Amino acid sequence: MHPDTAIDTAIGTAIENAAREALSAVLDPEVPPEELDLDADMAGSYSLTSLNKVLFLTEVCDATDVDLANFTEHDLADMLTLRSVIESLTRHTDNKAV
Repeated sequence: MHPDTAIDTAIGTAIENAAREALSAVLDPEVPPEELDLDADMAGSYSLTSLNKVLFLTEVCDATDVDLANFTEHDLADMLTLRSVIESLTRHTDNKAV
């Protein structure tokens, strides 16, 4: 678990790890997963483009077995920080193993 953790449960930690890995992979230049700030604006702080946001969210949804269809366009637009992505995914896990 990272020192600045979004959700302190086994599933929350697994989702956080998956989200950190997926975000790190789409950033250019790449930022190590453990150095990502959960509360930083992903577009402003990490120059996350809309295309890379789609790639990131698709990958993290696949990795956590959360259907991207659970989220409306408005939900996706509100996912501005890594913490907000993790919290949104956690609400849709139904306590499945990740």
